[in-house]
Amino acid sequence: MVSADQIRTAVGIIGNAISFVLFLSPMPTFYRICKNKSVEHFSVVPYVATLLNCMLWVLYGLPFVKPNSTLIVTINGAGTMIELIYIFIYLLYSDGSKRIKALLLLFTDIAFIVVVAAIVLSIFKSHERRTLIVGILCIVFCIMMYASPLSIMKRVIRTKSAEYMPLYLSIAYFFNGLCWTTYSLIHLDVNLTIPNAIGLLFAIAQLLLHAIYNKSTKRHSNEGKSEVTLSEVNITN
Repeated sequence: MVSADQIRTAVGIIGNAISFVLFLSPMPTFYRICKNKSVEHFSVVPYVATLLNCMLWVLYGLPFVKPNSTLIVTINGAGTMIELIYIFIYLLYSDGSKRIKALLLLFTDIAFIVVVAAIVLSIFKSHERRTLIVGILCIVFCIMMYASPLSIMKRVIRTKSAEYMPLYLSIAYFFNGLCWTTYSLIHLDVNLTIPNAIGLLFAIAQLLLHAIYNKSTKRHSNEGKSEVTLSEVNITN
């Protein structure tokens, strides 16, 4: 008979795979940056924010904070490395104020993690207290990260088009939230349940918007293609 621990591990592995795909989703953006050798109008903030979130979860999953959390450490460790690569590419192809801002944000992230780790390890001696403090920080920053698509959702409602909210990402966010919420409920971990359940709700809201504006999205897309075609004809003429 399959035990609860085995089910939890299987769900966690699936969650790792989906999260890994989500971490790789900005690759087309950085391919464009490398190809054009410029960061153009892209912001470094989402990648710095994701880096901080990943580093906090790595700290949370370490044996001296939350024992037996290997799957949390593995995926967020991978996420940390991926986000660092993105930020390095951004630094490589940015200049002036953009590079300075990126460096300042990166050093702020690192300094924040070092300070949190030092305080938690030196002041709080029990796993329970360490888990509580780091867990609260993880919840706050994870909710902020999950809430970031709200501006896109607002635009979808305003324009009645989900063109700029890719369906595949909404589906990936849904299954990611579902997996990690399930994982956290099998052996209750409130610090994991709260942000991932909220993330799941945001993903469901995105999927509902896709369902509501599916026809109008296709119409907007077709109109856009028609406009491009007409402009090409005008240029040719």
